[in-house]
Amino acid sequence: MTEETLKIRIAQPQDVDAIMKLALAACEENGFVDPNPVKLLKEIWPALQRDHGICGMIDGKDGEAEGAILLRVGQMWYSDQEVLEEKAIFIHPDFRNAKGGRARMMCEFAKQVADSLKIPLIIGVLSNHRTEAKVRLYERQFGKPSGAFFLYGAETGNFRNLEH
Repeated sequence: MTEETLKIRIAQPQDVDAIMKLALAACEENGFVDPNPVKLLKEIWPALQRDHGICGMIDGKDGEAEGAILLRVGQMWYSDQEVLEEKAIFIHPDFRNAKGGRARMMCEFAKQVADSLKIPLIIGVLSNHRTEAKVRLYERQFGKPSGAFFLYGAETGNFRNLEH
């Protein structure tokens, strides 16, 4: 698929299975605590219905998603002002090196949504896998970072090795 034909579309409720499959793959790769599919669905389902959120996706073959972004409208713990929170950007590993710049397109989609809603976007990288490359991509898209995430006693993609 060329960049000209590669498009992000707004995911719909009928895309729930494809989006959930990607979400679970994202948790497998980037999670640092056990994922709960019910909690994932509680974040994804409203966005699929455009209820305080939106989910963008890139279609693949046979109904599979090549990538997706989950954005939710919420509030910071200290304010009543709404913000657009990026919950996840995930590109299926089979498409990360493919032409088209899928991750860049997801970042641009997030900026377009924030601009259309006229609210600030909070977006970041929480990963121990190819972190520097992801940060460079985000810096190209959003400018200099406004802080950093740190994990103590955990590593992303390694939640199964935590003692319970």
